[in-house]
Amino acid sequence: MASAVALAMLCFVASPARAQETTRLSLAERVSRLEQQAQNQNQGTALVNQLVALQSQLQQAQGQIEELQHQLQELKDKNKAQYVDLDARLTRLEGGAGATAANASSTPAALHDAAPGTAAAASTASAPASAATVPQPAKAAAAGTNAASAAPAPTISADEQAAYDAAFKALRAGDYVTASRGFRDFIQQHPSSALAPNAWYWLGESYYVTMNYPVAREAFQRLLTQFPQSEKAPDALLKLGYCQLELKQTDAGKATLQSVISKYPGSKAAGLAQERLRRLNAPAG
Repeated sequence: MASAVALAMLCFVASPARAQETTRLSLAERVSRLEQQAQNQNQGTALVNQLVALQSQLQQAQGQIEELQHQLQELKDKNKAQYVDLDARLTRLEGGAGATAANASSTPAALHDAAPGTAAAASTASAPASAATVPQPAKAAAAGTNAASAAPAPTISADEQAAYDAAFKALRAGDYVTASRGFRDFIQQHPSSALAPNAWYWLGESYYVTMNYPVAREAFQRLLTQFPQSEKAPDALLKLGYCQLELKQTDAGKATLQSVISKYPGSKAAGLAQERLRRLNAPAG
């Protein structure tokens, strides 16, 4: 009987201890769970931050792509405008040369752009249509006066003409590498030819249309230095200014364009120079 009472008392004493231990284990588990939840939340926050950072980088990349696309479109538009300008010039010059060939059988074969003396030959060849109304003495006097004042037209050999025409044909076809090589070879072989100023000019154009502005600038400058009285001088000076502007030499480019206006007033080159200066000086926006 006594032993039974002792056992009961022992169980009674042990029960609170077990209950306390159970409570401790429960609290530890709860703390562990809370810590795990906090850790999961931190990881989720880190993932969210990484996602936000990636989205920001993606937006920046998209902005850069759009800017590059815009710059590429501007370059395409500029190149197209230059090509259209060049094609228009070639078409006008080719048409003028065709009329000269039809009216003057003594003109050298197919000068696609006006060589020195070609314009004079064309006007002389077309003179008979109106000269029929001029009395014979007057015509004789006029002929004597023209013969005394007109300088002899420079001669162009068949080799010069063939080499020049081949380079110009490549230029018209858009083969600018072959054209530039052909014009350079022509200049080296015929530096004093009557076609040399034209060759320098179209050499510069072949580089300008491909946006090789430093080399184009050199070609236009050489024409102006060696042949300042050439019919190509106004256009060469204009394109020199364009090259300087493209190379970010703004002050020099503006000065060159102003020089075109002062040296060649009333010319088409002067009109283009005025228009370019107007756009350069126009307020932004």
